[in-house]
Amino acid sequence: MESSGSEVEVVWNGRRILAFVPALLKDRELTLDAPTAARSAAAATEVAHAAEALDSDYEPLARLLLRSEGVASSYIEGVTAPVVDVVLAEEQLGRQGAGAAAWVACNLAAVSEAVASAEGGAALSIETLCKWHRTLMTRSPTPERYVGAIRNEQGWIGGTSPLDAHLVTPPPGALPALLDDLIAYVSRVDVDPVAQAAISHAQFEIIHPFGDGNGRIGRVLVAWVLTRRLALLVPPPVSVAIAADVAGYSSGLVLFRLGDHRRWITWFADAVASGGRAQRALISNVEQIKQQWRDRLVAGDRKPRSDAAVFAALDLLPRHLVLTSQILADELEISRKASLATLHRLARVGILTEQGTVSRKTAGQPASLFVSRDLLGLAGSSPLR
Repeated sequence: MESSGSEVEVVWNGRRILAFVPALLKDRELTLDAPTAARSAAAATEVAHAAEALDSDYEPLARLLLRSEGVASSYIEGVTAPVVDVVLAEEQLGRQGAGAAAWVACNLAAVSEAVASAEGGAALSIETLCKWHRTLMTRSPTPERYVGAIRNEQGWIGGTSPLDAHLVTPPPGALPALLDDLIAYVSRVDVDPVAQAAISHAQFEIIHPFGDGNGRIGRVLVAWVLTRRLALLVPPPVSVAIAADVAGYSSGLVLFRLGDHRRWITWFADAVASGGRAQRALISNVEQIKQQWRDRLVAGDRKPRSDAAVFAALDLLPRHLVLTSQILADELEISRKASLATLHRLARVGILTEQGTVSRKTAGQPASLFVSRDLLGLAGSSPLR
């Protein structure tokens, strides 16, 4: 295998340690053999098929897909919360100002920023990475000096210090050249898109430019690359596939660091393909659930009207997994009284479940929360704990 980097001696707390500095991507031979290229192409085809399953009103489904990505990416790092709490944090309802739910919601916000940036054609920069990091870490316990800033201290992965770490990452002085090289590679359009996402992610994880949150930002970078290179409206939830095989993911990253980029790309391509299949399955499941809801409404209404607010509310649910009368009134431009009646009707036929209350920003009685157990089940495991 080719040389993929070298160890350099650094001093940490008065002790001499060895830190790994990866080779610049521009200096590595990163060609694909025929089997690896075929696996990567198959993944891109799977993602294209998943993209075709999105209809013209794709935004609600896109939100649900991005939420799945954010929940899974956080899960990989051991950050978990009931999905209903994550949704409350996204909607800024209740008291979810901090804690795991807020951190997962921030992960979704960072992914959404990256997708919007890729769709808009904006170039990637170190400043962009720092912006994503600030969004990701906004409501985390990480000290402010580390938020949205490239680290100026020695980093490591695993263990309690560089002395017992799994990997001692590059010293701060090596970061500018490594990040400039990474940005240049990520900006290319003459390399295989899936392989580019794989290599960019693995190199980012070795560089580990931030004090915390590197894994999640690295997967945000994957979303950015795939959205940009494959002209997607929403990237597949690759983190869902990674979360299902964290050991394979970790092993693949080690293989890349050791110089075997092809086996890492092969594993990653399979994860992307799995993400594409998960996207198609989620879209299909949502459509089936919505049809079942319509059938329930028709069966429970002697004079169903296709333009009734209750039917319009169904199309909002993938976007708003938690509804209040105010949210529904704002979205459908109806009165609060009518929106509350709509929510209660949906609850009576089992489409929604009343899930506690939340204090309003203005004076008055707390607003009732209504959730869709069916959709929360698609957005993450154990949604109502």
